[in-house]
Formats: sequence, structure tokens, C-alpha cells
Amino acid sequence: MDASILVVGCETFLASILKTLCDVTNSTVEVAAEPSEAVPLIQAQQPDLLILQANQSGSLDLCQRIKEQSRLSWIYCLVLEDCVADANPTTLIPRSLEAEIKALESGADAYLSIRASQVDSQPSGVEPDDLLMRLLQAYIQVGLRRVHNHRELMRANDVLSAIALSDPLTELNNRRAFEWELPRQIHNARDRNMPISLMMLDVDFFKTINDTYGHLVGDRALQLLATRLRHNLRFYDTPFRYGGEEFVIILSDTGCTEANLVAHRICCLIADQPFVIDETLDLQITVSAGTASLLPEDDARGISLLRRADQNLLTAKSQGRNRVVSEGKG
Repeated sequence: MDASILVVGCETFLASILKTLCDVTNSTVEVAAEPSEAVPLIQAQQPDLLILQANQSGSLDLCQRIKEQSRLSWIYCLVLEDCVADANPTTLIPRSLEAEIKALESGADAYLSIRASQVDSQPSGVEPDDLLMRLLQAYIQVGLRRVHNHRELMRANDVLSAIALSDPLTELNNRRAFEWELPRQIHNARDRNMPISLMMLDVDFFKTINDTYGHLVGDRALQLLATRLRHNLRFYDTPFRYGGEEFVIILSDTGCTEANLVAHRICCLIADQPFVIDETLDLQITVSAGTASLLPEDDARGISLLRRADQNLLTAKSQGRNRVVSEGKG
């Protein structure tokens, strides 16, 4: 299974564990001599598995820090503790059951007491050591399976999120996506002291298209309009299908005057070229649009900003359609 593993421990520990990893997986393996050295690696690379030497200072603290961060908490942490041998060299005695409890309380997903020197030098026919090696390998394989399951879950969540936030007809983001994205962009605009505007547009006499040619033609017209929007907006503008024949566009880094110019340009692009529905039907379509720009007193969710853009759109439609109404402009 393709995964990334970070092993943290002293030189002897690293050499022993690396040999075991070679027998279990062909995953990419990174090493760090101590927990402080591992921190930047974890932050930058986010390994799938983390194997820690328990008796190193700071190991459990590192484990706990990882599990406290939501973006890292999925990392599988395996803590290994060295053991001491008694008079019988085939028997391994854990240093302390309390050490295991502390490791698990710190967020470790698994804990194993094992003498590192035994990993790469198993006496022939010594059953306890064989079992310990099998147990270590099993823990690692459990971690790899967890990684695989996590990735599959994230992939499924990404697909479901894309479905939930996408309009299936036009393939633009939908109203739910807009309601999530607008507050984020407002926050960024205010944080960077940059302007932001909204453009709302509505297809003129769309009901007539449906009544005259049928809903399939109406749907095709909306698809073609969405395509024309995607191809003619600036790369930092974000279009959404707000509902029915109504669209809204977030105009990033755009003040009132520029928003008015963008809206006029889009309306002309839609009106000047017919929409080819099929070989026998071309439709002449126009849109009405309203724009509004963020004010200091606007709320963080953008409700008041959206309300002004919508009101300007209604004004454009009441004034005869196929026109733009912006704040302070007709």
C-alpha cells in the first residue's frame, strides 16, 4: 500500500525498525532523530503513519500535539517501548504498564513493548521473539489499513461535497456553495482591505422560452449561458447558479465602478451573439443585471450586500430589461 511513514528515535531504534518496515511495506519512509526534529516534517508532509520511540524525551508530547490538531489527528501513531530482559533471554518484561497507559492517554493509536535489538537479530527457534515481531508487523499493517480507509473516506466525502455544492444542469456551483463562499470572500476582502462586489443577473422572459419551445430548450439555453459566463469572466470571478434562471457572480478585488463595467460587458456578450440550441433553432437571449459593492456596515455573511444587488436587478427588470443597474448608476 502506498503510504508515507515517519520513524522517530535513536540510531539503533531507527535501524531496527527500518528493517521491519522493509519486510512489511514498500511505503516511503522518513526518519528523525528526535521529536523536535520531526515537528517540521509532520507539519509539511503530514505522514500517514508515525512510529515513535517511547523512551525518548518529548515523544508522548508530540503524539498528544498531533492528536489535538484536527488537520493532523488522523495520523496513525504507533508508540514502541524498549524492554529489558530477565535471566531468561527469551522472556521480555515491560518496563511499566503505566507507560502504556500514558501513551494511550496521549493519543497513541497503538502501543507495543519490544526490545529494539531483537527486531533484526532473532535467535533461531525462539518463539516469544517471533511472536513479538509478528505483533509489530500486525500493528504496522493495521496502521496501513487505517490509512487506506481514511483515504477512501476522504475521497468519498470529496465526491459528496462536490455533488452537494454543484448544480447538475449548468455545472456551476450552486446556491449552497455561494452561501458558504461569500462570507469567506468577504472576510478575506476585509482582512486585506480590498473591495468586493456582487453581480446578480436574470434571463429576460425565460418563461416565454419554456412556454414556446419547452423546458428542454430552456435547460439547454441555461447550459449555454453558463458556459458563456465561465469563458468570459475574469479568472478571479466566481459564478453560481442561484436558482432557476438567476445567477450570481462574486467579483473579487472589484469596486463599484469596475463592477458596473464588468456587468455591462457580460450583458453585451450574452445579447450580441445568438445561442445555438440545435441545427434548427437559434435563440436571442438577453439578461438584466444588478451589482452592489461591499460597504463597511454590511454584515459578515453578505446578506445586506446580496439584498442590494438583488434590488438593483429588480430595478433593471422594471426599467425594461436587458440593462444593468449598479449602486449610484442607472
